[in-house]
Amino acid sequence: MGDEMDRGPLRDLSYGLYIVTSKDGKRLNGQIVNTVIQVTSEPPRLAVIINKKNLTHEFIKKSKVFGVTVLEESVPMTFLGPFGFKSGREVDKFSKVKFKEGATGCPLVVEHALSVLEAEVVDEIDVGSHTIFIGDAVNSEVIKSGRPLTYQFYHEVLKGSSPKNAPTYIKEK
Repeated sequence: MGDEMDRGPLRDLSYGLYIVTSKDGKRLNGQIVNTVIQVTSEPPRLAVIINKKNLTHEFIKKSKVFGVTVLEESVPMTFLGPFGFKSGREVDKFSKVKFKEGATGCPLVVEHALSVLEAEVVDEIDVGSHTIFIGDAVNSEVIKSGRPLTYQFYHEVLKGSSPKNAPTYIKEK
């Protein structure tokens, strides 16, 4: 199968779009992801899937904590850009964004947010190019009600694309 497989149907899978954050001492970073799932209810556990090349991966691996922002559907593309298409190695993604420090010390983006959650990593699974980080939820807050941003809305309405490190990236032919 490999490269010959039609990857288009992978976009038919249902996803949300989130900002996942972490820290390394006083350094903060975050990125857009399409994979945040609740894996258990007792205890409440979350899983996030992060590309090993990303700075956020390095920070989660070191700090063993991550934050999640559930984005609202009305988020502007200009807001998503730094978190989806820029590296925290080159830009301060938090310099122009409203956020607060969570219980774990993770930055929690509250601008264009419906809710925020934080987790402490209890396990990780190497899946090749990415790592699945599994964490116990230790803090959560509803910011406001609204419609969560989905990957389908991002592609079809906002006309967004997938960055190269995204698991759903499809190389143009």
